[in-house]
Amino acid sequence: MKLACGHWGDGEAILFLIHGFAASRAAWDHLRPLLGSSVKAVAVDLPGHGQSDPCSALGRRGFEDTLEALARTLDELHIGPVDLLGYSQGARLALGLALGWPGRVRRLILESGTAGLRRSRDRKIRQRRDEALARDIVRDGVEAFVDRWESLPLFAGLRRLPRGLASSLRRERLACSERGLASSLRSVGLGLQPNYWPRLASLRVPTLLLSGERDLKFTEIARAMARDLPMAWYRSFEGAWHAPHLETPAAFAEEVLAFLGAPSVPRFESEAVA
Repeated sequence: MKLACGHWGDGEAILFLIHGFAASRAAWDHLRPLLGSSVKAVAVDLPGHGQSDPCSALGRRGFEDTLEALARTLDELHIGPVDLLGYSQGARLALGLALGWPGRVRRLILESGTAGLRRSRDRKIRQRRDEALARDIVRDGVEAFVDRWESLPLFAGLRRLPRGLASSLRRERLACSERGLASSLRSVGLGLQPNYWPRLASLRVPTLLLSGERDLKFTEIARAMARDLPMAWYRSFEGAWHAPHLETPAAFAEEVLAFLGAPSVPRFESEAVA
């Protein structure tokens, strides 16, 4: 499985970007003016999104295949360790990549992610829910799914985006295929992610955890992960919900660059920042 990639930026540090569900590598384009002079970004299309084909394997094997495809993509860059940034579904995969291939990651940034569901019962319940959603998408089409998805309270902040950015985001979601989204749910859904909580203490990669201050669930998850990780920073963005990189892009980019440019990363936690 080969993943499509895009490249932008003139900086020296390689920043590998992994988008969330129902998006593509274009989800990061609005950050080019804020990050492009400091990093050389490599933005990937996850399986079933953008120009990448759906994952051929389902279930746990699909999750492992996706991680292996991401690792191969890093290998193809022919450089040393990269800085890795993932959002939501992309954050879950970024964490798996850092745990499985720590030598390929210099610093790790997880936005609105989780180390997984702790109980096997909860994972099975989530798998059933994701399977039901996959069937709904195939039956009702992408537009009906996007309308439902955008109405979730989790994405309240996206309804306040500037018109141009909001329109671009919606076009990006509508460009997804029913088969691609269903395949993604069936191969890398939350219920298929391993429980990474017991492994956090072994991760020696400096990690920045980011969340929106109004997204109470993922803010608490980020704080819990920061307590378990040996080298962790945590930041919460005031007024933001699940997608600070879209809702507060200037503050988000400033935080990312400060973390990547720091000579060392002490264990640190702070209150919300604007």
